[in-house]
Amino acid sequence: MSKTDLQLNTVEWNTINWRKIQLAVFKMQKRIYRAYVSGDVRKGRRLQKTLINSYYNRLLSVRKVSQDNSGKKTAGVDKVKSLTPKQRFKLAEDLKLRDKSKPIRRVWIPKPGKKEKRPLGIPVMRERAAQALAKAALEPEWEALFEDNSFGFRPGRSAHDAIESIFNYVKFKPKYVLDADISKCFDQINHQKLLAKINTFPKLRKQIKAWLKAEIVDYVKHERTPNQQGTPQGGVISPLLSNIALHGLENRIKQVKGLKNAAIIRYADDFVIIHPELEKIKLCQAIVSDWLSEYDLELNTEKTSIVHTLEELDGKKPGFEFLGFDIKQYKMGKYQSGKNTHGEILGFKTIIKPSSESVRRHYQKISETAKRLSAAPQHVLISKLNSIIRGWCNYFKTVCSKEIFSKLTHLTHKRIRRWADRRHPKKSKTWVTNKYWKTVKQDNWVFKSTGKYETALHSHAKTAITRHTKIKGDASPFDGNTLYWGKRMSNHPEMKKSVANLLKKQNGKCNWCGLPFQEEDKLENDHIKPVKAGGSNNLDNRQLLHKHCHHIKTKSDLKVIKQHKAEKEWKKTLKQFNQQDWIWINDIPTLV
Repeated sequence: MSKTDLQLNTVEWNTINWRKIQLAVFKMQKRIYRAYVSGDVRKGRRLQKTLINSYYNRLLSVRKVSQDNSGKKTAGVDKVKSLTPKQRFKLAEDLKLRDKSKPIRRVWIPKPGKKEKRPLGIPVMRERAAQALAKAALEPEWEALFEDNSFGFRPGRSAHDAIESIFNYVKFKPKYVLDADISKCFDQINHQKLLAKINTFPKLRKQIKAWLKAEIVDYVKHERTPNQQGTPQGGVISPLLSNIALHGLENRIKQVKGLKNAAIIRYADDFVIIHPELEKIKLCQAIVSDWLSEYDLELNTEKTSIVHTLEELDGKKPGFEFLGFDIKQYKMGKYQSGKNTHGEILGFKTIIKPSSESVRRHYQKISETAKRLSAAPQHVLISKLNSIIRGWCNYFKTVCSKEIFSKLTHLTHKRIRRWADRRHPKKSKTWVTNKYWKTVKQDNWVFKSTGKYETALHSHAKTAITRHTKIKGDASPFDGNTLYWGKRMSNHPEMKKSVANLLKKQNGKCNWCGLPFQEEDKLENDHIKPVKAGGSNNLDNRQLLHKHCHHIKTKSDLKVIKQHKAEKEWKKTLKQFNQQDWIWINDIPTLV
């Protein structure tokens, strides 16, 4: 992995052999993962140092934060938003771990459905690249150590895996649940305790400490304050550090006698503990409070509660909400009741569906979008609403959402009807209906634009319910099972159907570089033959590419488009020539 391998100083950024680089880095990550799985810490440390010093890893880290990352245009305190290829090379050359860090820029973003705002810490571009460098070496180690029921901010794991895990624990028996909420988790973590738990080699430890202690600059409040605790949200390595801080909670509870069958499902700082006995749940709450105090954390007493999945408990309704889902058991007759593995009637059924708060916020977003775009063309409104509706439906299509989808279809239709009627107050209802609603496959009420920008509004009710398969407990993208992970990507519930079909068609690999897609990769839908060069929008003319591969392919497309335009102009000229009246004079064609 030496610099001379590619002679990068004389090669343009986009012509680098990224396939070779990515394969080499991933191969090293797999070796780190296997070393820690087998308990060989010395070998793991040696491989991590090699990866951090690797020029290939430095190039890949710079590409991730300056080209692939969706937040690459967000500036830190140095106001640098983007890098040229020359600057990327320079950064990769100079990138290394240090014992200091530049200040972090504080940005405030709104929380969904709340008036309060969430603080983000935006590092400068160089620190982001260094964090990506360190994360590439640290993540395989902790993926080998993390508990099976930890799902948030981990490659290859999602909220749907957490929900499916909860369902598996409660589907055959009513249980008590500790629905816990940690008060200001990311802002309160003790730095010393976190660094002691990471327990890495000195050079990396000093750099992580510098990132944790970096000053925070708030341009809104005009403040510059030292950071004494917490992991700033917004950094590349912050999600991994927060997961490390909360790692061990499940093992701590299961060490206590009588709690081996307790289930702890955690998604980042949100978690629930499930057990059939109330006293054991109360014991778990005491253990959790004591364990969190070691990291200067505590449970939010107002938002933490103990509930039962089937019966009322101390005036609290049965069931609980987790990650936007409502999880509850309902008493049923023998014809609707769930059954155990022996076919015996349980007398209840576990039903998971979107929470009422999630439904309210979703409809509110639809309504606000329609109001904001009251004067916009129909196709613009449809485009904006489709991204909102498809994203929400894909998130909730793995549970019992059919009834709610139907209700939202009706509410959305009423809201769109108001949008249309207000645009034409002097026209009749029939006229407005004929203008905006069309008949498509025996459906007379499809909100559809025609003409150049022909597009139709996606209906909630037409979203098919597709059950999600929970990830294997100890599976990790670093285990080398590319077939398993490729299949999971194409079956991910939030994946668009067209993208999923292309993933299956391409066997989970990029058509440009030939590398398998990974969980964190940015995928882009590309026209094989550009539309401007006469290509169609059909699926046969589509392919999935890495975001960086798409940039390279787009440059090559420019030549194809230019050639297509030249051919088009020539055919036009030739056609005009043939339409003229010519006679031959002395063997020379002459116009009449």
